[in-house]
Amino acid sequence: MAKGIGTLVIFGAGGDLAKRLLLPGLGQLVDSGRNDPFTLIGVGQDALSTSSWRSRVKKSFESSGATGAKATALAAETDYIRADVTDPSALESILGKCDGTPAFYFALPPRVTIAACAALAKVDLPDGTVFGLEKPFGTNLASAASLNRQLVKIIPENRIHRVDHFLGKSTVLNLLGLRFANRIFEPVWNSSNIERVDIVFDEQLGLEGRAGYYDHAGALVDMIQSHLLLVMALVAMEPPSSIGADDLRGAMAQVLRATRVWGGRAAQASKRARYTAGTINGRKLPSYVREPGVDAKNGTETLAHVVFEVDNWRWAGVPFTLRSGKALSDARKEIVITFKDVPHLPSGFTGSPGPAALRISLSPDDISLDLNINGQGDPFTIDRVVLNTEFGAGELEPYGEVLSGLLSNDPTLSVRADEIEECWRIVEPVLAAWKKDSVKLESYPAGSSGPASWGRR
Repeated sequence: MAKGIGTLVIFGAGGDLAKRLLLPGLGQLVDSGRNDPFTLIGVGQDALSTSSWRSRVKKSFESSGATGAKATALAAETDYIRADVTDPSALESILGKCDGTPAFYFALPPRVTIAACAALAKVDLPDGTVFGLEKPFGTNLASAASLNRQLVKIIPENRIHRVDHFLGKSTVLNLLGLRFANRIFEPVWNSSNIERVDIVFDEQLGLEGRAGYYDHAGALVDMIQSHLLLVMALVAMEPPSSIGADDLRGAMAQVLRATRVWGGRAAQASKRARYTAGTINGRKLPSYVREPGVDAKNGTETLAHVVFEVDNWRWAGVPFTLRSGKALSDARKEIVITFKDVPHLPSGFTGSPGPAALRISLSPDDISLDLNINGQGDPFTIDRVVLNTEFGAGELEPYGEVLSGLLSNDPTLSVRADEIEECWRIVEPVLAAWKKDSVKLESYPAGSSGPASWGRR
């Protein structure tokens, strides 16, 4: 951890994000011994006692297996402050309880984060203060650009960590290693050899009590704008000079600048739907519009499908389809690179397995590659076999990696300001088309694979 950073302050500490992801990742990090000692302060508007907060932290740590002496000690000593983080005087009081220089983690909805940053601009922060901001970053392109301008007035850009837990160190390095350490892939990683790219993140989970945020975001913003476009940038980028922060993020930003909706026609290149009542693995889910806290008038989609293009030499003409949804029959989380079929198969062979594909799973981390080979017992028949292997497991879960970067002020895995703004620019035509109802909001039963009209995926 960078010298002088002595306190991690979690804004929104009483929320679901902190409980399920942030605190378990923190416990893993602390037990790993990769950080210098620090104190932990939780801040929220919930009426939590110190003992209740410490119990919550302890249980979250234990949920990730963080039961070592260091994690146990941190959980026993952490403090909780009930405060309004949009109030400058409350922020001054929180600063007064920090040991050393603070790192602030904003586990807050976008609108509250914007208000909190406006309040922090009125507070005298110590040199070296670090911010960690959850995505979505802003609520549209204008608000994201405004927040970026606001932030650099408070602290330097190199101390602003825009968090994307999808870009954990293992995920990033696995993708880069696969592409750039294997000569068999990089020479064919282009439009001459690749037919299409699909990046899918389908979940069996429903709303799970997240209406306060999700009903204003929907699948397009929650997943495609916030995460999958950055995964796409890793898949499509040019080889960086190094995996240092400047080179890596610069290469990703270059891809995003070249990305647009397929053909520039948002209404034709996108689809949306939301789930109705159904059953998943024996669990009954109500229709989305009957979930607690949902306002049906918002017209929120729970499944989004958009086709993009990367308008450059390498990828001209290749469709990149990004899809994400909730309450679906299968948990499918993968990148699929579909290669073009061979231009000619000598006469005498039978069988046509079709184009081969490389599948990179995002959960669990493994890969499979199709090969077309002579069939067993009949060498004149071409059959399909699949090669499988697993990526090496990372030492920490994604949020542990995120917090490690925050506390050591290593921005390699954080998202740069221009990347954030490009992601919003890319999806804005789709959001506009959907707002005008140029794209029908379809429906699908929970537990199905999506609307029947979309066909098989």
